[in-house]
Amino acid sequence: MLGVHAEGEVGRVITGGVINIPGETMLDKMLHINNVDDSIRRFALHEPHGSAQMSVNLLLPPVNPKADVGFIVMQPDAAHALSGSNTMCVTTAVLESGMLPMQDGENTLTIDTPAGLIPVVAHCKDHKVQKVTIDICPSFVEHLDHLVQVDGLGEIKVDVAFGGCYFAMVDAEGLGFEISPENARQMVDTAHAIKKAVDQQVRVQHPEIEQFNHVEYVMFTGVHPTETTVYKNGTIIFPGRVDRSPCGTGSSSRMACLYARGELEIGDKVFMESTIGGRFEAEIAATCKVGDRDAIVPRLTGRCWIYSIEQHGVHPSDPFPLGYTMSDTWGPDVKAPTHNN
Repeated sequence: MLGVHAEGEVGRVITGGVINIPGETMLDKMLHINNVDDSIRRFALHEPHGSAQMSVNLLLPPVNPKADVGFIVMQPDAAHALSGSNTMCVTTAVLESGMLPMQDGENTLTIDTPAGLIPVVAHCKDHKVQKVTIDICPSFVEHLDHLVQVDGLGEIKVDVAFGGCYFAMVDAEGLGFEISPENARQMVDTAHAIKKAVDQQVRVQHPEIEQFNHVEYVMFTGVHPTETTVYKNGTIIFPGRVDRSPCGTGSSSRMACLYARGELEIGDKVFMESTIGGRFEAEIAATCKVGDRDAIVPRLTGRCWIYSIEQHGVHPSDPFPLGYTMSDTWGPDVKAPTHNN
């Protein structure tokens, strides 16, 4: 396993030692993890091997013959269809580790994900991936200014869009706070109430992939106080933490909304900034259709660093072969640990 982070957001990469996951497509494999056997996710993310403050990416042989590598991003709640920051982490890992050949200059590869094929360009120099450019899957708006009744907040407006998964986006300033490290706890608590309301009041359905039918994340949005081309994002990830990166799928969802409002056009170059100040370069690469929806193809560029090389295993006497969770960091809905005496 390689420890990798994208602008501060941890996205570990499992490079070997795992049997292939059943399924004819990467989406099938993701659904197998979520609905049939999630032992690899629990092993990798639950304590003591993992923590709530990370994602773990499972490298798999690609199913699509056009792809160079496949992966599924696993998070504390489930396996997910796509993550922009984790796509960057995977790209950095497979090139810098030598799993795929690297040369100075541009290295192109295609990654197989549950959300489809993702074209990638890695810009490399002196055996280091300097930056990674990805074209996220087609992104589109589901609802703009959708009214939601939230306990403790009253009626608020949310934008709902798909950028690899569904996001409900809320203007942070309208709720009385800025996207900043000192407000992270408030962001998490507020997002929990919003997510609960969205789950009850907002319906979504991807026009081509029936399994994409619910909002997965709440993301707070804002603007930079002095730079007009910088957009601030704060995505909240289960069980209750702020994404340290600008969030690739969230950035893509936001770009779809900006395009729908006429605030962002093809060729406009902007930055998406995280709560801790990390940035992705962002632009609209193209427009397209997803079913009957007008959609965009977002292009994002970010940086990653490998910070550790690890080996994980389980001794037969280990009482916690699949780990455990506790409410101090995993929230109040955790299950009691199973102890194998």
